[in-house]
Amino acid sequence: MISVFGHLNPDTDAITAALVYAHFLTRTGTPATPYRLGELNHETAYVLREAGVNAPDLLAALPVGSSVALVDHNESAQSAPNLAELDVRYVVDHHKLGDLSTAQPAFLRFEPLGCTGTLLLKLHREAGLSVEPTDARLLLSAILSDTLQFRSPTTTDTDRDAAAFLAPIAGISDVEGYAMQMFAAKSDLGDMPADKLLKMDYKVFPLGSETWGIGMVETTNPAYVFGRQAELLSAMQAEKAASKLSGILLGVVDILNETNRTLIVSDTEAEVVQAAFGVPTEQHLADLGKLISRKKQIVPALEAYFAQ
Repeated sequence: MISVFGHLNPDTDAITAALVYAHFLTRTGTPATPYRLGELNHETAYVLREAGVNAPDLLAALPVGSSVALVDHNESAQSAPNLAELDVRYVVDHHKLGDLSTAQPAFLRFEPLGCTGTLLLKLHREAGLSVEPTDARLLLSAILSDTLQFRSPTTTDTDRDAAAFLAPIAGISDVEGYAMQMFAAKSDLGDMPADKLLKMDYKVFPLGSETWGIGMVETTNPAYVFGRQAELLSAMQAEKAASKLSGILLGVVDILNETNRTLIVSDTEAEVVQAAFGVPTEQHLADLGKLISRKKQIVPALEAYFAQ
């Protein structure tokens, strides 16, 4: 049995990709079970509820040598804690290749797309498999989420075509209206503790000889997030110390206006952001303008800076 899972602090793409790819593997003769490596965010919970799908079980520690499939990630810092002891048999991802290594030849599928969901649709087509309505709804939801309904610079024409193909199968006639409902659910943060808000969409990256944590809050109501700025800065400082990070950032992306203002916890981060992006920090905030993609805009600029 193959265990299929996405990254830590899972987003909609990570969860739906685990569900759909496990189903795909099972349909093509390789029994597989989906799992998750963290709690659902509000958007993902909404998507699953609307689709009538249960969340994957939280992954317990797997025995050494267990066969696994990775979706929507391939870096060890974003994966199961004992990944090095597991047998990685499949990887389906739309991120850059990280520090992945395998004990034996594996099926690897990487493409520069806006969403793993788009790649999973391609796998169905290549295998001659129809996409079932529930899977179509999950894949469409992931594409809308990861591309911010095609606002993100990671969006490709292939993502747009995939969404157009999936929508009628999923039974969603008003794609824009559905996306707005998803974003409203994502933005309904209620009384979520600051440490959980920080980790809602959070990844750790090696940058040169340093390790940085980079979180993103994508919302239609950024005023709510900035109203909790002091709490969030405190949570960032605590996480930086607890995880012995060199730096930590939290980007607050206004989905509708396509802007990013990033929380800066100390002079260390302020100096790096000034050098990497050419913007100053004022009152613990750096205005990164239209740089709303962590994958395509934020991390590459930081990698370039630390490579100098």
